[in-house]
Amino acid sequence: MSNRTQHLFVVVCLSLLLNQSDIDNSRYSFNVEWHDTEASIIRTFILFYYKVDGTIELYDTKYRRMFLRRTKCDSVTLGDLHIDASVNILSRQMKITGFADEYTHVHLGIVMQSFLVEYMTSGPVIAMELLAENGVAKWRELLGPTDSEQARKDAPGSIRARFGKDKSLNAAHGSDSCISAERELNIFFPMSRIAQYESPRSTATFKNTTCCIIKPHAVQEGLLGDIVSEIQENGFKITAMQMFYMEHPNAQEFYEVYKGVLAEYSGMVNQLVSGASVAMEIAGSDADTPSKFRAFVGPADPELARKLRPTTLRAKFGKTRVQNAVHCTDLPEDGLLEVEYFFKILE
Repeated sequence: MSNRTQHLFVVVCLSLLLNQSDIDNSRYSFNVEWHDTEASIIRTFILFYYKVDGTIELYDTKYRRMFLRRTKCDSVTLGDLHIDASVNILSRQMKITGFADEYTHVHLGIVMQSFLVEYMTSGPVIAMELLAENGVAKWRELLGPTDSEQARKDAPGSIRARFGKDKSLNAAHGSDSCISAERELNIFFPMSRIAQYESPRSTATFKNTTCCIIKPHAVQEGLLGDIVSEIQENGFKITAMQMFYMEHPNAQEFYEVYKGVLAEYSGMVNQLVSGASVAMEIAGSDADTPSKFRAFVGPADPELARKLRPTTLRAKFGKTRVQNAVHCTDLPEDGLLEVEYFFKILE
């Protein structure tokens, strides 16, 4: 494993099989706490749940005695019992803080894993390989605590504090070790076509779409997020996105239509190969998407754009005719061709 930092913005889950008869006869144990407002203290208990009949027990951990003997509580179901959940027992709001034994951890952990698998496959995700010295630790520090609520208290500037909802929907994932990073990267970015896992398919739809490329200078200037947000806020949908390091022959081929037409052709090619660019498939509601998006991007000259169409992308983020933030398809009939170039040919 190299010293590079390698991480992913994804959650990698493993599927486990449970023995159904074992589950039906099982007792699950949870650590719970109750804020006793009258005494101004937090009392801790172990909550036992019996799946066979839906009954519960409460054990007082401080006084080491049964607080509530086995009884039916209609307000508590197995589906309610997961870490960070709150359940109402005898008019007391109990918060589940963890699993109380290994059996519960192993057997109910699959519930959360199944949820994460379902959630992670419910729509597109963005996987990234990040490089930095001591990057695994740095990235996890930037992410913040796993629980977004806790992150908002302990690390309010972290990613999970700013963008996460709870312990499960916490915005982003980071590998916990270099070994994990290597394994996870091989899932999303296999080093060879003969890999242990099938590489995830592209999300490109190739229907009513056009091409947009965020140029290297804009990526280097930290404008990627602002440009993506601007696109989405103006009613366009990004259906595929991937970072590329363009080779000179590919850049020449892609811009060939401008050769001999635009004086900036050579500069455009050199800009495209100068660093990382981000290609996107932009989708709209009809076949006129290329024209609508072209109007939103604005004139090729940012100075002219700022005078005539100050709300366009190039007016806001462009610098020169070469460093004008983004490329977009000029001719409607070329929209599909340019999308296919990046998401079929180069991919």
